Amino acid sequence: MVVAARNEAAVIGNLIESLHQQDYPEELMDVYVIPNNCTDNTKEVALEHGAKIMTCTAEVKSKGAALSQFFDYIFEENDVYDAFCVFDADNLVDKHFIASMNNVLESGEKIAQGYRDSKNPDDSWISGCQSVFYWTLNRFMNLARHKLGWSATLNGTGFMMHADVIKKEGFKTFSLTEDIEFTTQCIIKGYRVAWVPEAVTYDEHPITFDQSWSQRKRWSTGTIQCFNQYSQQLIDAVVKDKNRCAMDMLMFLVSPFMQVLTCIYTICSFIILGMLFITTSVWSNALSFAILFSIGGVLFSVVFTAMVLWLEGKKIRQINNISVFSFWFYLASWIPINVLCFIKPIEIWEPIEHTKSIKISQLVE
Repeated sequence: MVVAARNEAAVIGNLIESLHQQDYPEELMDVYVIPNNCTDNTKEVALEHGAKIMTCTAEVKSKGAALSQFFDYIFEENDVYDAFCVFDADNLVDKHFIASMNNVLESGEKIAQGYRDSKNPDDSWISGCQSVFYWTLNRFMNLARHKLGWSATLNGTGFMMHADVIKKEGFKTFSLTEDIEFTTQCIIKGYRVAWVPEAVTYDEHPITFDQSWSQRKRWSTGTIQCFNQYSQQLIDAVVKDKNRCAMDMLMFLVSPFMQVLTCIYTICSFIILGMLFITTSVWSNALSFAILFSIGGVLFSVVFTAMVLWLEGKKIRQINNISVFSFWFYLASWIPINVLCFIKPIEIWEPIEHTKSIKISQLVE
C-alpha cells in the first residue's frame, strides 16, 4: 500500500488504521508512506500507526514525482511485492478492498481501479456535488467501459498495479494528473484498466468552491498536458493497432478543447446577434432565455442527481440538500475552468487541506 502525503497529519492515521483492518493476511502486506514537502508531523503519525517510511531524495513537485521515487527505491531496496495499491492520505478504505484487488490480480488483470466513494458528501454543497460527480463517473464512465470490455480510467486513488507492469514500463509521469497520464501510457502500450466496484475507497472532497475550483484547474491543466503529449501516439494506436481503448482515451483528452470551442462559439453568436439587432426586445428575450436556462438547469440537476443516487444505492439524506439543486452549476463551472487553463495553465500542484478526521468504523455506521 503506497501513500504520498503532504501535511496530512490530521487524517493519515485513520487511513493506515483502515488498511490494517483488511480481511486479508496482514503479514502479506506493507503500508508505505512517502512524506514530501511536509511542515507538520505527518511522518511521526504514520510511524505511530505502523507504516513504513520512504524518504524522498529529490525535489517533489507533484504526487507523480513522489511515486516515481518510491518505485525506483522499492525495486532496488526491497523487491518482494507482487502488486501495489495507491491511496491518498485523506482516504478511508473498505475492509474488502485488498481481497477484492487480490482476486482481480489472480484472474490475470494487471491494472485495476476501485470504486471511489465519498467520505464527506454532506459537509457542504460543493462536497455533495463532487460526490455526485464521482458516483456519476463510477457508473457512466468506468462501469460502462467495463461492460464494453474497454479500459476504465485511473482516478488518482484506490487503484492497483501489478509489479511486472511498473518494472517493465516504469512509473514516469510529467503532467499534473499522474493518474490520467499513466492510464494513457498504459493504453498506448496495450494494457487496459480493469474496473473493480467491490474495492471501495472513501475520499474527502473539498468543502468550498475555491478549493474545488483550484483542484479542478489542476485536473484540466493535466488533461490538456496529456493531450499535447500523447494525442499523436493515441492516434497511431487507433490507426495501426485498431485500439478502441486508445480512441476512447483520445475522446476523453479532447473534451476540454471541445468545451472551449463551444464557449467561443456561443459568445461569438451573442456578439453577432447583438451587433445585428441592438434592440430592447432582443436583450429582453436574451434575459428571458437566461432565466429559462437557469430554471432548466435546476430541474435537470434534481432529476439527474436523483437518478444517480438511485442507481448507486445512495439516499438523499446522505448528501447536502443544496447539492441536489446546484449540481448543474457545478458541471457548468467546468467551462470557465477549461477556458482559463488554456489561457493561463497552472504550473504547480496546489494542495487541498484535509481536516475530516473520522475512522472507518464511524463512516460505516
